[in-house]
Amino acid sequence: MDFLLAVLVQLITLYQWGLIIYIFMSWFPNARESAIGQFLARICEPYLEPFRKIIPPLGMIDISPIVAFLVLRFATSGLIQLFGWF
Repeated sequence: MDFLLAVLVQLITLYQWGLIIYIFMSWFPNARESAIGQFLARICEPYLEPFRKIIPPLGMIDISPIVAFLVLRFATSGLIQLFGWF
C-alpha cells in the first residue's frame, strides 16, 4: 500500500510540475504551439477547464490555475494524512 501511495504522490507531483511549466509557457509567445506546449495542453487543459468555468479572470489575470494547483496540493496532503504516510 505504501508503494502505491508513493507512486500516486510522485505522479501528482509530476503533474504539478507539468501545470507549472504549462502556466509559465503562456508568458512566452508561441510556446504553447510547440510540441511540448501541445502535449502539456492535452494533459493540463481538461483539468484546468472546470476551474476556468467557476473562477472568472480578473482583468487580464487568470487565477484559476493557482486554485487548481492548490487543489492538487490539498489532495496530495489529504492522501498522505489519510494513509498516515511520511
